[in-house]
Amino acid sequence: MQRLDGKALAQKMQAELAQQVQHLQAENGRSPGLAVLMVGDNPASAAYVQNKERACLAVGIASFGKHFPTETTQAELAQTIRELNQDDRVDGILVQLPLPDHLDSVALLNEIDPNKDADGLHPVNLGRLMRGEPGLRSCTPAGVMRLLEEYQIACKGKQAVVIGRSILVGKPIALMLLEADATVTIAHSRSQDLAAIARRADILIAAVGCQNLVTAEMVKPGAVVIDVGINRITDSTGKSRLVGDVDFDAVQQVAGYLTPVPGGVGAMTVTMLLHNTMWSYSQKFSHSERKAQ
Repeated sequence: MQRLDGKALAQKMQAELAQQVQHLQAENGRSPGLAVLMVGDNPASAAYVQNKERACLAVGIASFGKHFPTETTQAELAQTIRELNQDDRVDGILVQLPLPDHLDSVALLNEIDPNKDADGLHPVNLGRLMRGEPGLRSCTPAGVMRLLEEYQIACKGKQAVVIGRSILVGKPIALMLLEADATVTIAHSRSQDLAAIARRADILIAAVGCQNLVTAEMVKPGAVVIDVGINRITDSTGKSRLVGDVDFDAVQQVAGYLTPVPGGVGAMTVTMLLHNTMWSYSQKFSHSERKAQ
């Protein structure tokens, strides 16, 4: 079994991005900019935001993060997003989810300029994905596809099964696999005989958020298994750790390729966020060059 090392690929990509930023900063007079908006004091969200800001710093992307108190109103956040849409120093905008219950996350995501939508979740960008047009892609699914590409795992003609149908991962990864010429099945909590569906997969993607959902009996021998799940569990000593949706120890005896948790897909998500910010920045400058010609 070969381990698909997302952490190593993320480091490689971030080193490449740092070089590109250095080159383009000298050429264009400024570095790319990312604004991450966080509301409240959810500790998991705070850790994610800190990771994103650290990664920005490492590659030379300017960070315009804003941290709002829990009681911030919908109108205040919408106004902040509109200001960032107009700010030429900002190429990517991301609203850290989940938001406090009184806020409408969908309405706020829809306020983001689609060309600054660093998370790739605006309806315009999801529509571009559906149509196979260039655009910003949802970070986690794009990270999965980049990982498959790095390990030269061809999707063409393969049977791919995606367990999970969220707008964050399940639906976009299914479209990306389809675009790569895989034959795609989407399974979910209501699917009958999930094990039989999963066993048909040459490429099996688990994206549900349920510990040990995928067991060895559900995996075709030699299959590629991508674990997108992130579940925090506490052991008998009170120590907490992260695990995925896949029973790693059992499945590694059967699978041909397998992503660990942590160190697999999660590391790629932040890197694809930086990649998206860079893409928006590059598009902006190539667009202004075309207008000047």
